[in-house]
Amino acid sequence: MNFPGRYLRHQGFEVVLAPNDGTAKFAADATFTREAGLANASWSSFRSVNYPTRYLRHSGFALRIDPIGTATDRADATFHVVH
Repeated sequence: MNFPGRYLRHQGFEVVLAPNDGTAKFAADATFTREAGLANASWSSFRSVNYPTRYLRHSGFALRIDPIGTATDRADATFHVVH
C-alpha cells in the first residue's frame, strides 16, 4: 500500500519489491497461492506459483522462496495475516 504499482516478486529465490513490467514471467514470479499454515493451520503459508515446491519464507532478515523440510522451515513459512 505504501508503494502503489509495486509488488512482491522473487528473483533468484529472494523476494524484492518491484514494479510490474507486464511480462508473464513477472506475473508468475509475483503470484503465490495462499494455503493453510504449515506450522499452524489457522495461519497462512504462501506457495510460489512458478516454483510449487517452494514457499514464501523469512530467513536471515530476508524474505525468500525456499523448499520446506524442517519444523523451523515450516514456522518461518507461516504467517498471521491481519487486516
